[in-house]
Amino acid sequence: MKTLLELRKNLKSAPDDHVSLDLALLGDSATQHLGQAIRGAGHEFGLNINLWESDYDQIDLQVFSANSDLYQSDRDAVMIFQSSEKLLKEFNKAKFEERSSFAELVLGRAKDLVRSIRSRMSSNILFCNFVEINDEVFGNYSNKVPDSFIFQLRRLNLALMEYAQECPELHIIDLSTIQNQMGRDAFFHSSIYINADMVLSLDAIPRVAMRVAGVLAAFKGFFKKCVIIDLDNTTWGGIIGDDGIEQIQIGSLGIGKAFTEFQYWIKKLKQRGIIVAVCSKNTDAIAKEPFEDHPDMVLSLEDISVFVANWENKADNIRMIQKVLNIGFDSMVFLDDNPYEREVVRESLPAVCVPDLPEDPAEYLNALYALNLFETVSSSQEDRGRTKLYQLESKRVELKKDFANEEEFLANLEMVAEVKPFDKFSFARIAQLSQRSNQFNLRTVRYTQPEVETIATSDSFLTLQLSLKDRLGDHGLVAVVIGEKDGDSLFIDTWLMSCRVLKRGMENFTLNCLAEAASLQGAKWLHGEYLPTPKNAIVADHYEDLDFESTGEKWTLSLETFQPRSTQINKK
Repeated sequence: MKTLLELRKNLKSAPDDHVSLDLALLGDSATQHLGQAIRGAGHEFGLNINLWESDYDQIDLQVFSANSDLYQSDRDAVMIFQSSEKLLKEFNKAKFEERSSFAELVLGRAKDLVRSIRSRMSSNILFCNFVEINDEVFGNYSNKVPDSFIFQLRRLNLALMEYAQECPELHIIDLSTIQNQMGRDAFFHSSIYINADMVLSLDAIPRVAMRVAGVLAAFKGFFKKCVIIDLDNTTWGGIIGDDGIEQIQIGSLGIGKAFTEFQYWIKKLKQRGIIVAVCSKNTDAIAKEPFEDHPDMVLSLEDISVFVANWENKADNIRMIQKVLNIGFDSMVFLDDNPYEREVVRESLPAVCVPDLPEDPAEYLNALYALNLFETVSSSQEDRGRTKLYQLESKRVELKKDFANEEEFLANLEMVAEVKPFDKFSFARIAQLSQRSNQFNLRTVRYTQPEVETIATSDSFLTLQLSLKDRLGDHGLVAVVIGEKDGDSLFIDTWLMSCRVLKRGMENFTLNCLAEAASLQGAKWLHGEYLPTPKNAIVADHYEDLDFESTGEKWTLSLETFQPRSTQINKK
């Protein structure tokens, strides 16, 4: 974890390849150091954060006044930082009979803040939860007393989580967990609070800033999608090739417990939708033996999307894994106990995240928890089936080797696509794709679920969602198109696709469907635009390859002369 000074040093440069993001920060205490740290942390995630910070303790004035500085420009995100220390002051002043409903009062005000911001801006909202302060008026008995402060704080944090479930634009910054990790004495310094009205210690500020920057990066589609794990002394104790299956350390006894708990964590990541791959220097059959035969293994081969065990360079093997998964190296986390192997991967593949693991396996999880490597702003049922999707993709990669050319391979897949307008069953998934898709994304416009719903019900837009199946399995929803109507033209506001289906002819098929749908609604022209980002270079020639004509910054296709393009995909 970088220090506050190190994060400040990041502010001396603003790399051209970083993505800009506008953030408003409003707090009820001094936030200047936090604001600087958030900007510096943004650089760690590839963001240039343009920060507007309100004056001290002006949350209500800025949020509830329609003409306030907060609303002078639209912003990607608004962060509300309210402190438990200020709540305690308010609680102390409350009448005794009002204290048992204090959480409801604070929650109501929080909802008013969110509603007011959302009524005037399309921003995402970051709201910090409340760290626990036990004023020890009741001691441990405070857990049974509704009018104790700690009881109300815990009720409030639970209510905030429940409210965030109902409000897709609201995201909780979990200060409570950071305090639990650091301890109250390290998280909060009384002298700093009394003299400077800062509720975060200088050691806590970088941790909070990194959490905030992680969420902001996720808004821009920057997050980790894959964890690649070593096996010997990482997933289990010992060396399987030397010790044999009976002697490796996993289970409930001794240090084996640490490896078992590590496997449970990896399993939960997989269940959440993180791709799990194995990269091990081992003989393949021997490396797989514990997954198949050891009774204490938590992970199974079914949990692994790509399994690579050989004696080749690990960086080269990670390159091979990347080709199968077709995701960016910056979406990968590599976990290995061996410092040498970690350094080889860092030097060869600097975009891959390679955290240092402690020497003691018992400390693996606490170290990984503190890094918060797998931040996200959405989760869907389809995420939970991602492992199967990539296992099938691995089979397709192997199958392709059996064919002399691309056309024979694609014909053998027997691909069938379903095409339809956006519907309520897909709103969440479409919004998620909008937030997450970086590579095949022509304009990289991000939409929230409510915005997707508005577009779907508007007569001003044409929408298409495309799902793909082949004889090996179901890819699920793989392409999204939003077209904005303008007289006899249709402007392609959004065209994004899953990288799993690249080089399958899906680009041609999607254009055929879009041209047909646009023509039926009276359009004579399609207009497209490519807005370059550090990650979408693969579609720089997209419109040119589809025979659009350049008109300066835009691309145009006549629907009156358009001929459907060749594809091996059949329409359902």
